[in-house]
Amino acid sequence: MSRLKDLYTTEIVDAMTKKFGYKNIMQVPKLDKIVVNMGVGEAKENAKVLENAVKDMETITGQKAVLTTAKKSVANFKIREGMKIGCKTTLRGEKMYEFLDRLVNLALPRVRDFRGVNPNSFDGRGNYALGIKEQIIFPEIEYDKIDKTRGMDIIFVTTAKTDEEARELLTLFNMPFAKQ
Repeated sequence: MSRLKDLYTTEIVDAMTKKFGYKNIMQVPKLDKIVVNMGVGEAKENAKVLENAVKDMETITGQKAVLTTAKKSVANFKIREGMKIGCKTTLRGEKMYEFLDRLVNLALPRVRDFRGVNPNSFDGRGNYALGIKEQIIFPEIEYDKIDKTRGMDIIFVTTAKTDEEARELLTLFNMPFAKQ
């Protein structure tokens, strides 16, 4: 069992109950899933690029990636409906906590000029979105073996009802929010 999972069951529940005054332990928000998404625009010309992106994503998350397809045709981007243009992975349970631990303690501190993540990227329903510009901040990726640096979106889906509850939950998971 991961360290963060243990942390959630005791300290986080106590701290959240004290701050928000929950009457029942089931009211305490928890992390539901983490979705990691990588859009690969160059995949429309070169299918090999998408294969490399999928390989990087699977190395980072430790789980099989699913290819995503275009929902609409966009003439300006030369994209037709149904074209494969990215990949995503949904992490739950043990792998989710393990990924969060690696992201917060290993990957984010490796970002150059890192001052913290944007505290305003909540969606109003208790979910948080984080954009990363380079996949090489993860220690699993070998710098010599990548063909191109790619960014990715990481979405933290929580059971929190408000952004304030979600911010407190992620802060207790040691998410380094920037000071305003």
